[in-house]
Amino acid sequence: MLDIKRVRENPDEIREGLKARNMASDAVDALQELDRRRRELLSETENLKNERNRVSGEIGLRRKRGEDTAEAQAGVRELGGRIAALDAQVREVEDELDSKLMWIPNVPHATTPRGADASANVVVRTHGSPREFGFEPKDHVDIAERLGIMDLQRAARMSGSGFPLFLGAGARLERGLIQFMLDLHVNEHGYTEMWPPVLCNAAAMTGTGQLPKLAEDMYSFKEEGLYLIPTAEVPVTNYFREEIIARPLPVYFTAYSTCFRREAGSAGKETRGIARVHQFDKVEMVKFVEPETSYAELETLVDNAEDVLRRLGLHYRVLSLCSGDISFAAAKCYDIELWAPGRKAWIEVSSCSNFEDFQARRAGIRYRNAEGKVRFVHTLNGSGVALPRLVIALLENGQLADGSVVLPDVLAPYMGGNARIGPS
Repeated sequence: MLDIKRVRENPDEIREGLKARNMASDAVDALQELDRRRRELLSETENLKNERNRVSGEIGLRRKRGEDTAEAQAGVRELGGRIAALDAQVREVEDELDSKLMWIPNVPHATTPRGADASANVVVRTHGSPREFGFEPKDHVDIAERLGIMDLQRAARMSGSGFPLFLGAGARLERGLIQFMLDLHVNEHGYTEMWPPVLCNAAAMTGTGQLPKLAEDMYSFKEEGLYLIPTAEVPVTNYFREEIIARPLPVYFTAYSTCFRREAGSAGKETRGIARVHQFDKVEMVKFVEPETSYAELETLVDNAEDVLRRLGLHYRVLSLCSGDISFAAAKCYDIELWAPGRKAWIEVSSCSNFEDFQARRAGIRYRNAEGKVRFVHTLNGSGVALPRLVIALLENGQLADGSVVLPDVLAPYMGGNARIGPS
């Protein structure tokens, strides 16, 4: 949520930010008018309260002198009624203001490239080079079916399309990758591991910006008021909701979770196999940091995600997303994409974002700075990394002509010492 003071004092900045996101900027005018009305009502209420206090003080003095105060007391009661009515108007205006602010996205940071869509994203760097094959590489579906490590047809009979099922070495690869990434982030990158719930309430979803905008993309249990999480970012960020963080900053958490999303893209190549699914596994990284350090922390966060891919020996690139392509809550975002030779395409495996104080204001997450002043923290999160497309890249880059797959050596300890998957 944006600070209404920022809207009041820098309306042109907010208008420019909305335009950069391909949104109409007239919402700023509505916010300014509600803010003006709220401040007028508060001023009028304060004046009446001061008048009531003054008259009440006079009544006390007159009583001591034995004077009749009935008329004055009636006046105080009238003031009380007017104050109550104004308080109700203030609450009504504040509710409307908060409701409108919930639909206003974050303002893109000055270093976020300006552009209307993904075509304006900027490649920041590329690591490694594509593997050269002496044969035509297959895509992950053909590889996995031949190896017997994935069964999408039976999964679809159970749950419908978009819910993958792994078997044997495929299931072990999923589990091994999760453990490998958690071990790396905890032991070498300084994160504390968390095992969060996969159901969260509406307040938690609102705190991180999924609600109200993304309600249609989530699975929900309306009677219980709960939602299946689309990412571990939701429960992990809400760990400090409505709190003043008592420990020194920065605070780093990493968490594995199963994630659920309704949106699955258009039919065709994009949805073949496990490239876009409704259920998937992901290791997440979340940071709570002081505002002055958040952009340096973002670069480190991206490097932590890249470290996973470097150790797996994969060819990837890092993109700085443009203003028309970043998420609702982000001020700046990097995507990391892997090269999938069977698909002949780049596939995203990580998004790393700085939300500045946008989520913290919605969720009430604060800290005390060196001077003891209570301020909102800056929150960051990044995939470290998402598994479905990581599995795609590993299978397609590691395939051999005989149909088997050679995995990176770092995964051998998690695969029973065996870095090769052959037909079962």
